[in-house]
Amino acid sequence: MSAVTPPTSVSTSPTAGSVWRGGRGVLVIALLVLVTAVVPVLLSSPGTGDRPLDPADSSLQGGKALAQLLRRHGVSVERVESVSAMAASAGPDSQLLIGDTVALSADDARVIAASGGDRLIAGPQTHLDILAKGVLTGKDVRSRSREPGCALPEATRAGSAFVGGVSFVAPAGATGCYPAAGRPTLVRHTVDGATVTVIGDSAFMTNMRLAEDGNAALALNLTGAKPRLIWLTAPEKPATGVTGTGEGKTLGELIPDAVPWAMLQLAVAVAVVAVWRGRRLGPVVAERLPVVVRASETVEGRGRLYRARRARDRAAQALRAAAIDRMAPRLGLPLTASPEEIVAAATVRTGREAPEVRSALYGPAPADDGALVTLAGQLDTLERQVRDS
Repeated sequence: MSAVTPPTSVSTSPTAGSVWRGGRGVLVIALLVLVTAVVPVLLSSPGTGDRPLDPADSSLQGGKALAQLLRRHGVSVERVESVSAMAASAGPDSQLLIGDTVALSADDARVIAASGGDRLIAGPQTHLDILAKGVLTGKDVRSRSREPGCALPEATRAGSAFVGGVSFVAPAGATGCYPAAGRPTLVRHTVDGATVTVIGDSAFMTNMRLAEDGNAALALNLTGAKPRLIWLTAPEKPATGVTGTGEGKTLGELIPDAVPWAMLQLAVAVAVVAVWRGRRLGPVVAERLPVVVRASETVEGRGRLYRARRARDRAAQALRAAAIDRMAPRLGLPLTASPEEIVAAATVRTGREAPEVRSALYGPAPADDGALVTLAGQLDTLERQVRDS
C-alpha cells in the first residue's frame, strides 16, 4: 500500500522570490513610464528621416560611402527625389539607380522605362513587368555572403558579396549571378535596347555592409558603368512633433504635449498596482509532498502493462538488458562490450556451453508467457553463477 509522507510546516516569512513577485509589476509599469517619456523625444529628433540607401545619408542604412567612392572614381552622382527629375536627367551617358520600387506607382515605373536609359534596380521590387520585362520574382531567400557563379565581369571581379533577399526567374538570354536555391539573386538582360540589372537586396551598398567581402567592388562595378549615375531617393520626411528646426530648445520643450498626460496616467496605474500587490491574501497553503511508490509496485505495474499488451518481446528485452548490465562488470567487461565478448566471458566463468549462454542472453523473443517465465529463470540462474563463481 502506498505510503504518504506527512505534511511539513511551511514558513510564511517573506523570501527574495516573493519580494520579486510582489514588485515586478511595479517595475514593469516604471519601465513603461520611462519608455513612453524617452521614445517620443528620440523619434522627434531632427535628421532621422526614413531614407534608406540615400547618397546623402551617413547612417548605417545610408549610401553616402558609396557615393563618395563613385565620385573619387570620376562618376558624377546626381541625387533626385522624384521620378520626373530622374527622367529629365536621363541620357545616353547616364545610368538610373532605383533603390526601392515599392513606393513607385505603375505610372512612375512607365515614366522610368520610357526614359530609355540603363537602370539598376536594387532592393524590394514591384512593377518588374514594366521596369525589367521578362524578369519574374521568385522566392524570398536569406541574405548572406554568396559566390558569383556566373560569367558577368562586374560580379566575377568582385567575388563573394552579401546578397540575397529575393531570387528571380531570368528570361532567355539573360545573365544570372549569385544563385540561391537554384535561382539567381542578380539578373542582367537587355530591354528595348537598355541594359537592366535587378538585384534582390541592396544591403551590400549601404554604409554598414560596404566594407565586407567584395561588396564595395560589386557596388562600384554595377553603379559606375556610366559617367553619370542618377540616384532616385525617397524625399526626406520632416521630423514629427517638432516645429521649426528645433535649435535652442530645451529637452522639456521637445517633449510632445501628450507625454505628461500619459505619465500622469501611468503614475496612477503604478499606485494602484502597488496597493494591489501589497495586500496579503492569507497564509501560504501547505501542500502534501508527492506520494512514495515502492520499487516493487513499479515493477509489477510495468509487468502488467507488458502482459496486457502481450509485449513479451519488450519484456524479454528488458530482462536481458538488465541481466547483461549487472553481469558485465563482474565479468571484467565494459558496458559497451560486444555480444561475442560477453558470451565468451560468461562461458568461461560458468562452464556452460556457449550456444546455451547466447540463447539466454541474445536469443529470440519468447513465443508465450511460459517461455517468458522460463527465460527469466535462465537469466536468474546464469547471473547467480557469474556472481558466485
